[in-house]
Amino acid sequence: MKRMLLALFVTLGLVGGAVASFAATSGTANVTLAANANTMVDILDPSVTLSPSATDYDNDYVEATGASGLRVRVKSNSSTGMSLLVRCADASPQIALNDLLVRTQTPAGSGGSTLGSYTAITASNQALWSTGVAQHPWQTVTTDVRVRNLGTYDDASGGGTTNYTNTLTYTVITL
Repeated sequence: MKRMLLALFVTLGLVGGAVASFAATSGTANVTLAANANTMVDILDPSVTLSPSATDYDNDYVEATGASGLRVRVKSNSSTGMSLLVRCADASPQIALNDLLVRTQTPAGSGGSTLGSYTAITASNQALWSTGVAQHPWQTVTTDVRVRNLGTYDDASGGGTTNYTNTLTYTVITL
């Protein structure tokens, strides 16, 4: 009887120990990223100075194009794309808005558009460049700037240089 009890205890101990060592539980947890459409703009060239030459006065305009223009970087995670807008909302602009022209030669993103010909700037937002898809890496958009009717801008300092300055405001919106 003692032997049987001992065998029973050993057997129960092994079974009990085996059950305890093999008993495992698991569960799951969800991680949710609530992504929002996000846009960013980075002004690489905060200013450009146009210094007309004699040829520019003959042509009646001066311009800064390509690498000499104003570069702006944009990006967005919006799956429907984004648009880069530009305006000159100065209360009293020194360069007449009709004389200050902008365009971009930067190709539009997929499904987007670009302002490819010189257009007079306005006080309201104008679409300069857009894409119809997410633009994850930074995209550099260059604004070409032209000022026409040079003969109407007098040199008030009489033989020196008079600066006429307007401020362009860039805005990026998701589509």
